[in-house]
Amino acid sequence: MIRRGLLRWLINALAIYVASKVVSGIYVRDEWAIVAVALILGLVNAFIRPLLKFFTCPLIVLTLGLFLFVINAAMLGLTAWVAGQLGIGFEVAGFGAAFWGALVISLVSLALTLLIRGEER
Repeated sequence: MIRRGLLRWLINALAIYVASKVVSGIYVRDEWAIVAVALILGLVNAFIRPLLKFFTCPLIVLTLGLFLFVINAAMLGLTAWVAGQLGIGFEVAGFGAAFWGALVISLVSLALTLLIRGEER
């Protein structure tokens, strides 16, 4: 259980690193900020994202799931806000950067998770 959580944290950190390099508008001060942001993003996704998905369920169904991209962008924006409040060097410049950053983070996380699962079998 702990190993799985640490692995998920490492995957998120790598995905955030890739997003900071690919998406203009996502700024990370240093490697330690990436590690802290990965932890914050994991906590936000674990506690706030399910509530947001529950309350926007009709909108998610109406848009055939496309509204989940907006929720992911909002979670990245919230993560940037929390990181700013804690003095961690992570910034997301607007909704566009949050949207594309969340998309990159999702794709990189999916690819790494599938790669790791393939090696376990």
